[in-house]
Amino acid sequence: MSSYFTDLAQQYIDGEWRPGTGSWDIIDFNPYDGEKLASITIAAVEEIDQAYQAAARAQKKWAATNPYARRAVFEKALRLIEEREAEITEAIIAELGGTHLKAGFELHLAKEFLRESIQWALRPEGKILPSPVDGKENRLYRVPVGVVGVISPFNFPFLLSIKSVAPALALGNGVVLKPHQNTPIVGGTLVAKLFEDAGLPGGLLNVVVTDIAEIGDAFIEHPIPKVISFTGSDKVGRHVATVCASLFKRSVLELGGNSAIVVLDDADIDYAVDAAVFSRYVHQGQVCMAANRVLVDRSIADEFTEKFVAKVKTLKSGDPRDPATIIGPVINSQQAESLSATVEQAVAEGATALVHGTTTDNLVEPSVLTGLPADSDLLRQEVFGPVAFLIPFDGEEEAVRIVNDTPYGLSGAVHTGDVERGVAFAKQIDTGMFHVNDATVHDEPLVPFGGEKHSGIGRLNGETTVESFTTMKWISVQHGRSGFPF
Repeated sequence: MSSYFTDLAQQYIDGEWRPGTGSWDIIDFNPYDGEKLASITIAAVEEIDQAYQAAARAQKKWAATNPYARRAVFEKALRLIEEREAEITEAIIAELGGTHLKAGFELHLAKEFLRESIQWALRPEGKILPSPVDGKENRLYRVPVGVVGVISPFNFPFLLSIKSVAPALALGNGVVLKPHQNTPIVGGTLVAKLFEDAGLPGGLLNVVVTDIAEIGDAFIEHPIPKVISFTGSDKVGRHVATVCASLFKRSVLELGGNSAIVVLDDADIDYAVDAAVFSRYVHQGQVCMAANRVLVDRSIADEFTEKFVAKVKTLKSGDPRDPATIIGPVINSQQAESLSATVEQAVAEGATALVHGTTTDNLVEPSVLTGLPADSDLLRQEVFGPVAFLIPFDGEEEAVRIVNDTPYGLSGAVHTGDVERGVAFAKQIDTGMFHVNDATVHDEPLVPFGGEKHSGIGRLNGETTVESFTTMKWISVQHGRSGFPF
């Protein structure tokens, strides 16, 4: 077992590793075998304040540091991830139940985002704008917001913590990170350790492992953070947005999805099957962009369904430490029970289970359902696990209507032999992202990532990250003399 779970089972505040002073401990379990990985005394409201105060103190000097010097920290952090990849992989498998395939996928993306953060340190650009007033010079400066609060989820905790933490730091901010309770090491203290070892000055990045049962809204209500970057469910996201708006804070919300992959009548069926199986079952379906719904033109539905079911049946479920495993455990027993209930509800509503996976502890085997009534609520909500709904349709117009019939609008994909037909289809879908002849699950450092409707507010990646974690400041200079009316 990785030493991370013994060495990093603490709070990281103002450059120091120390226990929290909360009234109870978070127990970190391996979701596959139930092994206790770590016990962490949670942070209390007092520690939240100390973390934000430390970030605010350290941020001023950091923002004034030469950006080339700031960049060196991220270069070192990237090298450390590469050197420690085996141990980090082991930690992902143990704490998340992620497979070797999933761990590799997450680490690859984390390194790509960190590479981009190396450039973010140099990216903010100002402007000089003309003025209608003689002798006036208008300067626009892009400056750090100050301190950013980051709340990361359990499904891709290492990647999604780094995705906000690294650019916020690179752009001159301080950061306080609150990881999910189920992934406090991989999503929290491991990130702090990497940046500490990379030479980040103490106090700039703080990690508080805690729970709202202990701190309430203290993390998002605290007066110091100017931006809260939250990744998680739309229910919690709505609350975060409401609190932030009431306090005039900015929120960046990356929330849930109910994505669809659509297979038109001229698609390459074998390729579409591969894309659909990956889109639904990667990391046990615990991905916000996963394809809950698989829509297939009725003219090819029989052939597609036969091949899709056959491929799903080949997915090996079991111990995520086995490199051959594709489907590992879901994160906890509540998720497992909810997924089992979803399948049973679908069958009770009239669906046919073409594949009916069993559930053993947190190991939920894949299910494939078809024939669910069109008015079922299950087709409109996010199902965070390895359950696919197959839906036949008659023509593109009906497909567009079905895809859009959900409160969510994150990702999606369409498969067709005509790329421009696919683009025309994609333009009709109310989502932040849509992919032609590919999977629904994609994230790239330079391309704006985010959703519409209940799937979020704001974007991350590339220039949108700069906009999220900085603000514009107008400074005018009058080189002559202004005239005043009195």
